[in-house]
Amino acid sequence: MQKIRNIAIIAHVDHGKTTLVDKILHFTNLFRENEQSGELILDNNDLERERGITIVSKNVSVKYKDVKINIIDTPGHADFGGEVERVLKMADGVILLVDAFEGPMPQTRFVTQKALGLGLKPIVVVNKVDKENCRPDEVYEAVFDLFFSLDATEEQLDFPVLYGSSKQGWMSTDWKQPKEDFTDLLEAILEHIPAAPYNEGTLQMQVTSLDYSSFVGRIAIGRVARGSVKENQPVSLVKRDGKIVKSRVKELHTFEGLGRVKVQEVKAGDICAVVGIEGFDIGDTIADFDNPEQLAVIKIDEPTMNMLFTINTSPFFGKEGKFVTSRHLQERLYKETEKNLALKVVPTESPDSYLVYGRGILHLSVLIETMRREGYELQVGQPQVIIKEIDGVKCEPIETLVVDVPAEVSGKVIELVTQRKGELLIMETKGDMQHLEFDIPSRGIIGLRNNVLTATAGEAVMAHRFKAYEPWKGIIPGRLAGVLVSMEKGQTTAYSIDKLQDRGRFFVDPGVDVYEGQIVGEHIRDNDLVVNLVKGKQLTNMRASGSDDNVRIAPAIKFSLEESMEYIQADEYIEVTPKSIRLRKIFLTENERKVNAKRFQ
Repeated sequence: MQKIRNIAIIAHVDHGKTTLVDKILHFTNLFRENEQSGELILDNNDLERERGITIVSKNVSVKYKDVKINIIDTPGHADFGGEVERVLKMADGVILLVDAFEGPMPQTRFVTQKALGLGLKPIVVVNKVDKENCRPDEVYEAVFDLFFSLDATEEQLDFPVLYGSSKQGWMSTDWKQPKEDFTDLLEAILEHIPAAPYNEGTLQMQVTSLDYSSFVGRIAIGRVARGSVKENQPVSLVKRDGKIVKSRVKELHTFEGLGRVKVQEVKAGDICAVVGIEGFDIGDTIADFDNPEQLAVIKIDEPTMNMLFTINTSPFFGKEGKFVTSRHLQERLYKETEKNLALKVVPTESPDSYLVYGRGILHLSVLIETMRREGYELQVGQPQVIIKEIDGVKCEPIETLVVDVPAEVSGKVIELVTQRKGELLIMETKGDMQHLEFDIPSRGIIGLRNNVLTATAGEAVMAHRFKAYEPWKGIIPGRLAGVLVSMEKGQTTAYSIDKLQDRGRFFVDPGVDVYEGQIVGEHIRDNDLVVNLVKGKQLTNMRASGSDDNVRIAPAIKFSLEESMEYIQADEYIEVTPKSIRLRKIFLTENERKVNAKRFQ
């Protein structure tokens, strides 16, 4: 028996996975007393810290009672499902974390289904039992029902359950009797999660994630499935298509605490990082040099949405970014597909544009945000859902949408969702909140979040996940209002914005550079209006009473990247640079727009 346990932590977004890993690291004395470690140690890139979500899965390990526990922290968001699907291959068991108030959410179902399908042994942790209105016993029942509906085996249905609060640092088998620490949880891991088996035979190891170091290049991370791998060992790399490339292992590292340690040999069952293998992709198998055998290739759910990525062609191009050419854009997108399995890049007829396929708006916006921080300038078009023809019927992706909302505003939410071809399936009361479940086309979710949050004064909690492809549901009304488009290039003046305030709401402040064709505001009517924000006040040498009133301007509306993606229509682009996000028309002059108007109807 090997003293190794491999465990993945899965849960819905924001149920406390990363906090739990933090506390386990502290409990097993990974840090010195005087060491400042901060919170959410594993969310270590800027985007993860700002958004408060995990985007990329991470590996750490802790020692408890002489047993090495490899812990894999996974993302909870549906758009990063590709990340979850492949890292579960490294685990023998999962800790399923569920919020003691919210219970199993759509994302919980998605990741649980993947884990049960792989035959992993679950431990259920009902977290946040210190919250008011929490209902741990009902949540336990709901989790059992969920396992049953996902065809769990008898053994998987007999899961151990623990209650506790990651934030306060305790876990217990009874939520009414809080303990001091995490002993109960770690004991449950040792007792219920099977030890990593040692499989005799020739080497087999699947690459399930990768890392990059500026010193040694790309590093393959995975779990040794059979045999053992040694430093300097010649190996065969079996590609996804069965092609074999001969290579050699230069260095081996295993995970220890938050870092890695160099080792001479890694046996089956442990997770390791391999340095020195060239040209590998996720899903490839590192196998024996003489008689290589391939492991089953990882299958990933297909993307449901695409967007056009193109180079920045606005009059302001090249002012803020370092990488502005189509070559830069192409290299960066293809590099992303190496590690982001759920992403697909397809060239278009134009050499400057690429269609990028992804899981959803968040998946694509994280890529765009990462690129702009690296110094790229680009333009992106309106997100489009992927339409398929199944048995001669036009089909589109349908999602399950769950909204928790105060009871008094639930009617508004139902109205908004049904306008977008959503069907109400479940409506039940949960504490003070109304719990609503819908089936809705993916097209209908684009732009919905803003409207729902506005209608519910920001109190709605929304979550959705892909369900299946179903027949086309018909036309969904788009944005109701038209936009205000700049007529000239120059600097906006307070005088002209003030005079045009009755025409709509503005996205720009006074004193900002704009160009012809840039979208500067939202019109109060449904048609687009061309306005001049650059015109200054005519000055005379006469002083007239009453004409020099102070200008009173409403604050400009500032969109985030996701809000912009949900706002734009088919004839518009978002211009993304390291410092700005601007909305613009694809055709900048009014004349061109009139000539090409038919293309976008």
